[in-house]
Amino acid sequence: MKLRTLAVGLMVSALALTACGREGSPSEGPAVEQPVAENVQVAGSPTFQKMTERGRVVIGVKNDQPGLGQFDPTTNTYSGFDIEIARLVAAQLGFSADQIDYVVVQSAAREDAISRGDVDYYVGTYTINDNRKQRVGFAGPYFIAGQDLLVRASDTDITGPETLNGKRVCSVTGSTPIQRVREEGLTQNIVEFQTYTLCVDQLVQGQVDAVTTDDAILKGYAAQQPDQLKVVGKTFSEEPYGIGVPRDDVALRNKINDILQAAHDDGTWQRIYDETLGKSGSPASPPAIDRY
Repeated sequence: MKLRTLAVGLMVSALALTACGREGSPSEGPAVEQPVAENVQVAGSPTFQKMTERGRVVIGVKNDQPGLGQFDPTTNTYSGFDIEIARLVAAQLGFSADQIDYVVVQSAAREDAISRGDVDYYVGTYTINDNRKQRVGFAGPYFIAGQDLLVRASDTDITGPETLNGKRVCSVTGSTPIQRVREEGLTQNIVEFQTYTLCVDQLVQGQVDAVTTDDAILKGYAAQQPDQLKVVGKTFSEEPYGIGVPRDDVALRNKINDILQAAHDDGTWQRIYDETLGKSGSPASPPAIDRY
């Protein structure tokens, strides 16, 4: 099976997308097998019509978040909780794994990618908020996270957001967490990169004092380097993750909400979580769908 994967990078100064092709195949096997629905109809959805005419679904994802959305260049595969949720939606829309194209979109470029039609929908630790709803629509939430801090394992100074004053804090450009740090004046020493992996590298090297984003993301990084990194464990926000869709495509948003609700009801959501992010040791249950 062949999948075309586009790596979409953010040019911060212009907020423009650049892409390069990468041939790959889907994951060697999904965490939870998803039967592909047949004869699916989504009346009134121009996005679904494009998918149908194309014969493929284009999904925006992250590729550097352990346990959530990660790309393994050695096997050319994607894995994680968000990836499995993306596959669940695709399957229930009638698309098999070999009919999926993944497009990696950095945080600050998500609204542009969705509104321009570069992706059909986006699944990648995408917090629902009123500001983003001005440009895109959201199905879900499919998960509730909380902002936390990742620090070096030896650090005893940073114990929560109230101890960040004067500390160098890193996060991703355009992300909700870094906006919160800035707006609440938690520290003036803010460092921004395009990916969380770059922030984590800087933390390990001692160039920054903490990385902040959702606890679900940070736990994945801490699990990779438990001798060097730890999560503070004091969340200071609520981050409802949604599936981004074109703002005016209400039919598609409603259909995805129906898919998520069915996955809640029949236990599919729980199986997906337990086989991916749940392996971090943190339990979770599906949140209530917010239909608007």
